[in-house]
Amino acid sequence: MTTVLSWNVNGIRAVVKNGFLDWLLEAQPDILCLQETRAMEADLEESLLRPNGYVSLWNPAEKKGYSGTAVYAKQAPKSAGTLGVPAFDSEGRVQVLEYPEFIILNGYWPNSQPERARLDYKLQFCDTITALANNQVKKGKNVILCGDFNIAHTEIDLKNPKQNENNAGYYIEEREAMTKFLGNGYVDTFRHFHPKKIQYSWWSYRMRAREKNIGWRIDYFCVNQAFIKRVKRAWIADQVMGSDHCPVGIELHSS
Repeated sequence: MTTVLSWNVNGIRAVVKNGFLDWLLEAQPDILCLQETRAMEADLEESLLRPNGYVSLWNPAEKKGYSGTAVYAKQAPKSAGTLGVPAFDSEGRVQVLEYPEFIILNGYWPNSQPERARLDYKLQFCDTITALANNQVKKGKNVILCGDFNIAHTEIDLKNPKQNENNAGYYIEEREAMTKFLGNGYVDTFRHFHPKKIQYSWWSYRMRAREKNIGWRIDYFCVNQAFIKRVKRAWIADQVMGSDHCPVGIELHSS
């Protein structure tokens, strides 16, 4: 079995203070994809760069303390790259990791922001990462897209849909972009196994939202249609604390 987890840590140094390394070594995922790391590799301690049994790969934003992605893996990928688009690579938005049986796209989708300030940028990102995934599938590769999509896709994916229709993450344009992406031949793994389950992966720090479970499901694992048969299960680890997000995961059958 192969276990792959994804977690927006909202700052790697902050989550380390909340027991991240202990959690990692206890959870023992084969691959852990992180978003919003907000750190340069050169600024991190050796214990964080190479915890017992893991290699790490870092893709920071050019702007310090902002965005960024990283991966911890028990087995190093055959290759590691980025989207190849400066507008997104400068913010450390995506890591492209090649393994023998699949390609992982570890992504941190942009926040569209109030008044749709970055909506066009976000929609361009959605189109770009979809095109990359499609290109890999056309080459005969299986693709796993994971990360913080910053989109609640349908009404079941957030606590108060009606009140949030004009809020970032639930704009109609974003929901339509998610529908378009899935329509390209991809499966939302959590919904595949739990079509009606109400469970969230992000909660605001305000108004005791997590305590009240007033949340959004905006962290995903999606795979190409042909690969869904390899996915044994998908889950949201909402009992794991340390960030305003919680980890999400999939387990793969052996080939």
